[in-house]
Amino acid sequence: MVKVDISYQGGLRCSAVHGPSGTRIETDAPVDNNGRGEAFSPTDLTATSLGSCMMTIMGIVAQRKGIAMEGATVQVRKIMATDTPRRIGRLELDFRVPLPADHPERALLEAAALGCPVHHSLHPDIEVIIDWQWVG
Repeated sequence: MVKVDISYQGGLRCSAVHGPSGTRIETDAPVDNNGRGEAFSPTDLTATSLGSCMMTIMGIVAQRKGIAMEGATVQVRKIMATDTPRRIGRLELDFRVPLPADHPERALLEAAALGCPVHHSLHPDIEVIIDWQWVG
C-alpha cells in the first residue's frame, strides 16, 4: 500500500505528497476547465502514468534480458471526449525504441508494455492507440 496525502490549495490547485519518498507534485485544472493550466491536470497525470508505466515495464524486461534500452522515449497525447461526462476519450502513444525493428525480443517488449498495471486499470471506453517506432 502507498499513501498519498493531497491538500486543496485553492484556485483549483492541489498539492500531493508521496508518502514513501516525500516527493511533492502539484496539479492545476486545465484552462479549458476553469483553471490556469500551470501544472499537470489530474487527467494529464493519467496520460503520464500510462506512458511511464509502459516504459518502466519494458525497462524491467529489458534489464532482465540484458537489453540496453536507454534513450527510448514515448510521447503521449491526451484527447478529451466531447460528450458528457467530462473524461479522457483517447490516449495516443508514440514509442521510439533505439533497437532494430527485427530485434528478437521486440514482441516480448511490446507485450510487456501492454501488460502494465496502468493500461489494465484504464476504463475500457478509453481508446488507446500505440505507434511503435523501432529505430536501432
